[in-house]
Amino acid sequence: MTLTVTPCRDQTEWDALVDEAGGHPLQLWGWGELKSRYEWSADRLVVRDGDRTIGSAQVLLRTLPRPFRSLAYIPRGPQAAEEDRGPVLAALTEYVRTTHRPIALSIEPDWEQPGAPLEKGADENQIAVLQERAPVGWLAEVEAAGFRRSTNTGLIPRTLIVDVRADDETLMKGLTSSTRQNVRKSFRAEGVRFGEVTTDADLDAVLAINRATAERADFAVHDDAYHRGIRDLLGDRSRLLAAWEGEELVAFVWLVVSGTTAFELYGGVSPRGMKLRLNYGLKFHAMTQMREAGVSRYDFNGLLNDGISDFKRQFATHEDLLLGTWDVPLSPLYSTFERALPVVRRGLKRGVPAVRGALRDPRGAVEAAVRAARSGKPQSTTA
Repeated sequence: MTLTVTPCRDQTEWDALVDEAGGHPLQLWGWGELKSRYEWSADRLVVRDGDRTIGSAQVLLRTLPRPFRSLAYIPRGPQAAEEDRGPVLAALTEYVRTTHRPIALSIEPDWEQPGAPLEKGADENQIAVLQERAPVGWLAEVEAAGFRRSTNTGLIPRTLIVDVRADDETLMKGLTSSTRQNVRKSFRAEGVRFGEVTTDADLDAVLAINRATAERADFAVHDDAYHRGIRDLLGDRSRLLAAWEGEELVAFVWLVVSGTTAFELYGGVSPRGMKLRLNYGLKFHAMTQMREAGVSRYDFNGLLNDGISDFKRQFATHEDLLLGTWDVPLSPLYSTFERALPVVRRGLKRGVPAVRGALRDPRGAVEAAVRAARSGKPQSTTA
């Protein structure tokens, strides 16, 4: 097997490659364009064995303070059949090493952890047992390509992925009994409709609910320009669905969609929508709409130990576990960077002012995080 890696410069060609390979929405061209507005750049790479395409990956690159140069990151990729995963990763690593010279290549592929899926409510010990098994088969080839598991996770590997190809009755059977009742109740609510957001006024209402939901649940949100960028750059791959009572938008779910997978980016509900249980009906409506669009996998985007995740778990009888984060170090400075990264990532997820300052002075932020890691003392993620 003699592999070549070449960049793809055409959006239509790239998105067709992702769809044909069953790729994830975060590998679509528009997602790379969105991230390129915010400190990243994108390189779309195609791996071929002769005339046969065996893999592809949208690699995001972020400049780091000297001497770290940059970080290369593949969110929910690459695309490759099981038998080709090891060789594809080896070829991508060599290309990225010589072309971009980053400190590491980090991947969070849309590949199931061997031994998954899980029973609903599986504890952390069960997950640890799966992750600590000696790698065999394609996973052994991934390790042989120089990758190792990292705890510096960006996208949560524990998630819920529902096969939505079934009919409504079958999908309903996968819900808990109380969830079925709430779905049916929301469909019977007077003056309620479900549909797609098409106006700027309704988008403004979505963004207001998103901010309020984030405040209640204590998580960060991007600014309004970022969300409008999703709509503008993803085009028809962005699907923003909502529930209205009369003229008032009271719940939403925002998806990005590839040929096979719908991925929930955000969701929210107003107090009125919560009272009417419209978030239940909307979630089920979204699943059926994705089925009608030809999608087979509906990814709820991460499960944690919080109320939002408890809500998600009501829509299936299982949980899924993806492979997680794997890094291949490409610089002797990687170990220092690895110790600093958790502090920066925790702050980025919360959007705290200290991290905004870190983006203005990344060298100081990394150096402070390294000092904290070396001393064994946690660093505050608040200003």
